[in-house]
Amino acid sequence: MREDAGLREQIRALAPWFHNLHLPGGVQTAPDHPLGDFPSFKWAQIAPHLPDDLSGWTALDIGCNAGFYSFELARRGAAVTAVDVDPHYLRQARWAAERLGLGERIAFRRMQIYDLVREPQRYDLVWFMGVLYHLRHPLLALDIVRRKTRRLMVLQALTAPGEESAETPPDLPIDARERLRDPAWPTMAFIERRLAGDPTNWWAPTHACLEAMLRSAGFEIRARIAHETYLCAPGEPAEGMAGAIEAELRAATGT
Repeated sequence: MREDAGLREQIRALAPWFHNLHLPGGVQTAPDHPLGDFPSFKWAQIAPHLPDDLSGWTALDIGCNAGFYSFELARRGAAVTAVDVDPHYLRQARWAAERLGLGERIAFRRMQIYDLVREPQRYDLVWFMGVLYHLRHPLLALDIVRRKTRRLMVLQALTAPGEESAETPPDLPIDARERLRDPAWPTMAFIERRLAGDPTNWWAPTHACLEAMLRSAGFEIRARIAHETYLCAPGEPAEGMAGAIEAELRAATGT
């Protein structure tokens, strides 16, 4: 009991927590999370779509927060690099990794997603959950993520309501722009101020738009495995666009 009390005091000192981590002895970091047991329920949806054994795999967790997904991937055998821009979350993640006995399997780094373009390493699995809509340059980010992905990428992103989807033409005539107002056309809403009180919520793409963006960046969508969640593999951008996309990426990132 005294050990649990000490652990709970350390959890309080590291608060607030967005990830509800289950620590040894049954102690949890955010048992009253407004979303429930988050992100455990998200992991339960995604986990069956991944190899049970990730031994020999490298994994990159972009926007790792307190490290929940990094810990699960490490438990499956992956060597994980976990990055976040927020030192508060990285302190939580490093602390929790030691409590869970996973500190040697995970390297935590403070960096922006755009910094990854200067890193030479590619990863067998890239974990990209809950980040895209917080970025002012989401398509640039997807171009970078494709560069980093060797085998698989898991993406979750906030989307606008609606399940409509339509096949778009290879070339839309300029006098047919009324089609851009079709509910099934891939569109993305820009959030100038705040969404849910968060000034970093910049974008809300439709389901159709998110899939179109993934294809544009050169990802093959293997499955829509849960709400707003996709399993992808790296491929090639649209025919004839690879050179232009690469040149723009280099110019934007100074590489």
